[in-house]
Amino acid sequence: MTHRLVHSPEQLAVLLKTTRKARRLTQGELAARMGLSANRFSELESDLGALTVQRLFELTQALGLEIFVANADSPAAAATPAQW
Repeated sequence: MTHRLVHSPEQLAVLLKTTRKARRLTQGELAARMGLSANRFSELESDLGALTVQRLFELTQALGLEIFVANADSPAAAATPAQW
């Protein structure tokens, strides 16, 4: 996957959900990887604000993603398109 610059919780939610679907994982399958019920995972996926930082890292790991943080004025941030 290419790098994606995320500016809002809504963009992150779209990225996580589309990644799950691209990997052909159901909510139940991903929930099981995280030790959650399918209902709880569904709640978290529809309300990303309910995620703790710990759960966010568990979710990205379960999806095979990494979190990269850069200064807003860094060359890496500037080189990554912000468009969705």
